[in-house]
Amino acid sequence: MLLLTEPPVAPLAALAGFAGIAVLTALLFWPRRGLVARALRFTRRSDRVLLEDAIKQLYHAESAGRPGTIESLAGGLEESRASAVRLVERLAEMGLVRAEEGQVALTPAGRDHALRLVRAHRLWERYLADRTGVLPAEWHEQAEVVEHVLSKTEAEALSARMNHPRYDPHGDPIPTQTGELPLRAGSPLSAHRPGEALSVVHLEDEPRESFERLLALGLTPGTSLRLLSVAPTEVAFRFDGRDHTLPPVVADQISVEPLADEQEIDDVPRATLAELRPGGSARVIRIAAHCQGQARRRLLDLGIVPGGLIESEYASPGGDPVAYRIRGALIALRRSQAELIQVEVVAPAEAMV
Repeated sequence: MLLLTEPPVAPLAALAGFAGIAVLTALLFWPRRGLVARALRFTRRSDRVLLEDAIKQLYHAESAGRPGTIESLAGGLEESRASAVRLVERLAEMGLVRAEEGQVALTPAGRDHALRLVRAHRLWERYLADRTGVLPAEWHEQAEVVEHVLSKTEAEALSARMNHPRYDPHGDPIPTQTGELPLRAGSPLSAHRPGEALSVVHLEDEPRESFERLLALGLTPGTSLRLLSVAPTEVAFRFDGRDHTLPPVVADQISVEPLADEQEIDDVPRATLAELRPGGSARVIRIAAHCQGQARRRLLDLGIVPGGLIESEYASPGGDPVAYRIRGALIALRRSQAELIQVEVVAPAEAMV
């Protein structure tokens, strides 16, 4: 069973926590048998990985209402048509697909297997987002490997340790242990009316270049924005008090739904702690929504919470990091960390850069 431990809070808990970390480390990194070693063995596409990738691609096609074909399978897997034909023949022999009238469809057994892969993939992305410092752009690629080696028992233990999350960090629903799939709400950003207040429910993580572009803006599921305009060449919206534009093909990787009537968007541009000059004081408004997992917990543990007062003391010779006084303690933060903290200045305006 895959064990995941929380930071210790007392001597006995510390001892237990250390033991838990040791067990987790062994499970992850044990030579030849650990999860990482098992994942590395599957880095090269073995027959099993190809078969499972084919099942998963057919599942995603069916979920999107697209028919599966030999040609679409070959293109998606970047394999030759002959290789795709052999894969379908193997899967049909295993009772996982049926091929008829030029189309390839999953059988109930094939769909169950695909859901197990999707569950492992999305659980691992949720784990990386919430419990590690792995960059968001790396979540998908790592999960693409781990999904093939995470056992059903390990997946259930991982899910239980995270209180059975319903969605991955991109907003995709995580299949339950019994194969039930929560509904994914939302529609493409450009399908809405300019002026609408919207909530992000999903960010498509492929292609990676477009996903990284969305991440760079600070977008994440659960955050709010206001659609400003939709044109053939660009989609404009306001997020965190700043205006942004994206090509429609990239903007439509953002799925949104209307905010409830009583909810409002804070359209006021906010400064970040990185803009506070030495000697200035500011009050914390919030930590940026895209700051997740360990990075967010680290800031909260330092006492950086909404309403808290922070004073900028002095910068290092190179200007980065900067020392801030937080709850009476002197804390050094790098600019990249300070940029995640939105503040309202409480000293004169000249206190801001």
